Amino acid sequence: MKNQRTLLIFAPSIEDGGVEKNLYNLTNFFAGKLSNISIITVNRNKKKKFKKEINFISPKNNIWINSNRIIKTFISIILFIIFLLKEKNKITIFSFNSNVYAILLAKLFNCKIIIRSNASPQGYSERFVKKKIFSLLFNLSDQVIVNSLDFKKQVKKILNVNSICIYNPLEDSNFINKKAKKKIKFKFFRSNCLNIISVGRLVKQKNHITILKAINLISKKIKIKLILLGKGDQKESLRKYIRQNKMEKIVKIIDFKKNPYPYIYKSDVFILSSLYEGLPNVLLEALSLKKYILSSNCPTGPKEILNNQKYGKLFKVGDHVNLSKKILYCIKNKKKIKNHRYKNFDLTKYDFTKNCNIYFNNINKFLKK
Repeated sequence: MKNQRTLLIFAPSIEDGGVEKNLYNLTNFFAGKLSNISIITVNRNKKKKFKKEINFISPKNNIWINSNRIIKTFISIILFIIFLLKEKNKITIFSFNSNVYAILLAKLFNCKIIIRSNASPQGYSERFVKKKIFSLLFNLSDQVIVNSLDFKKQVKKILNVNSICIYNPLEDSNFINKKAKKKIKFKFFRSNCLNIISVGRLVKQKNHITILKAINLISKKIKIKLILLGKGDQKESLRKYIRQNKMEKIVKIIDFKKNPYPYIYKSDVFILSSLYEGLPNVLLEALSLKKYILSSNCPTGPKEILNNQKYGKLFKVGDHVNLSKKILYCIKNKKKIKNHRYKNFDLTKYDFTKNCNIYFNNINKFLKK
């Protein structure tokens, strides 16, 4: 399919997480339908994740990969400007995060721009200046896409911005379950314990300290094992808390895995403790593996996914005491939570092909303008 416009995907930093998984899935899906598609990122090491048809624009070496976000954004902006100056076709920009520079450059070069916002604006709702800047710039964009209905309400309430909701494309449940049954060398969990896992970047937003505090409060009363699976700048502070409270025998931190599903599969309970989210893919994946969910009632996503606690329990953000009580409930009702009602959990609105097509059809409108 030939289009008058080139689709440029702007993703300065590509880490390892749910957002990036959506980036790979959507970009590769678009590549099967478009002839002119490019992506700008500093992470040259991620090139193999994308189809060969995609024009992959990044620095010629990997020296910037471990830089902080400010440097990565600066390098990406330089690449962005060079591309905008050289490209002969009209351009539609799809910014895979709320990047203010992408919006400004789009307006400067008279490009269409679509913003995909990944996390609730609740994270900066009390920061007046930042809130005003995002409100102004979001309203300058041609479209804002969010990934949950609660998220859409938050964007309107906090930023006074209209947006559309398109759910994350979730990999097929059978595919997830097949990957979950791959054999791994892992003997930390015990059959006589309540085995808990939390998967996600070890960063402030994910708030893993709440889980550790909850476990620490009750660990002397019960048999329990906890895995934190991920990497990030909070890793050492979490390890320090584990050491100080002598929790080494019951808590283990495992680095990011390309396939985390076997670890989730072996657990009894999945915990999400975030301060804020957009629509956490990992909850959907854990539900696909029929795991019992304990999640913070953070903005946005968990309440919507769990259908007001029909498919798991919610606790107040940062409330480790309440979380500890819910963990105790799981221990006392271990057989019950294993037989929890998941038969009626509807994954169709997160269907991979359906939502990829919704994304494509929506973006294609701006490619034809």
